[in-house]
Amino acid sequence: MKLFFVADIHGSSFYLKKALEKYKEEQADSLVLLGDFLYHGPRNSLPEGYNPKEVAECLNGYADQIVGIRGNCDSEVDQMLLQFPMMADYMVLFYNNRRIFASHGHIYHAEHLPSLRKGDIFIQGHTHIPVADKVNDIYILNPGSIALPKGGFANSYGIMEQDTFTIKDFEGGVIKSITL
Repeated sequence: MKLFFVADIHGSSFYLKKALEKYKEEQADSLVLLGDFLYHGPRNSLPEGYNPKEVAECLNGYADQIVGIRGNCDSEVDQMLLQFPMMADYMVLFYNNRRIFASHGHIYHAEHLPSLRKGDIFIQGHTHIPVADKVNDIYILNPGSIALPKGGFANSYGIMEQDTFTIKDFEGGVIKSITL
């Protein structure tokens, strides 16, 4: 199974379309969305191609392939436009005999982890900065942001395949990678 991770779309149909092209190219099995779908948020500039309605329409075309969680910029009104559930603050996935705890990052994050066991995976968005690290036998991951990257990083997404998590930019370059 191959998982494709996207965080922090922030209403950019331009970058969402690029991510969806990569999703098809990567031939991933599921699209995991880590929050902040439609709204740019009061602390962010408008991203290129800001069009929340078009983002909703694009995502709805993949509704049967998406699992998603709410970000700090998402609301119940957003859920009314989306044809897949996204209002949970976190989700737990199981992948290759590992537990993945997925959170946007505004409640649970690398400095405030939920209860996890050795070898578990914690993945978040929110910071817009790619992370692939292991701390105290817990894997800490963040695919970065497809629309509003920070810290000088490129627009990015994450791929989890077999025992590897890789963060890539839209040109196919590897930003970070870790063996799980």
